[in-house]
Amino acid sequence: QVQFVQSGGGSVQSGGSLRLSCAASKYTARSYCMGWFRQIPGKEREGVAGIDSDGSTSYADSVKGRFTISQDNAKNTLYLQMNSLKPEDTAMYYCAASPAVGYCYPQYVADFGYRGQGTQVTVSS
Repeated sequence: QVQFVQSGGGSVQSGGSLRLSCAASKYTARSYCMGWFRQIPGKEREGVAGIDSDGSTSYADSVKGRFTISQDNAKNTLYLQMNSLKPEDTAMYYCAASPAVGYCYPQYVADFGYRGQGTQVTVSS
């Protein structure tokens, strides 16, 4: 079982940047698909990005070109660099992981079984 501790997030004006971090309790890079999803109260969870064990990445169309997912294997830490933020990016963001193979795409990330505690991102116009 893997556990996560998230950090980062906060409030920023439209066009600004933030970086989210997600520290894992054990090494995950070679055996888990990692990703980020977000949720606004009362709305469906939205997968944002995924990174597979081979380092390949995928993004939701809504964030493509603005967000970058990465991981530091030495630190067992997953990151989400968010640039050119928009008010519609405001949400609670969660990191997530799954040992399943072949599902490392944003549309699956929100259903991954291992999740962080969430961190709020607020973008003002």
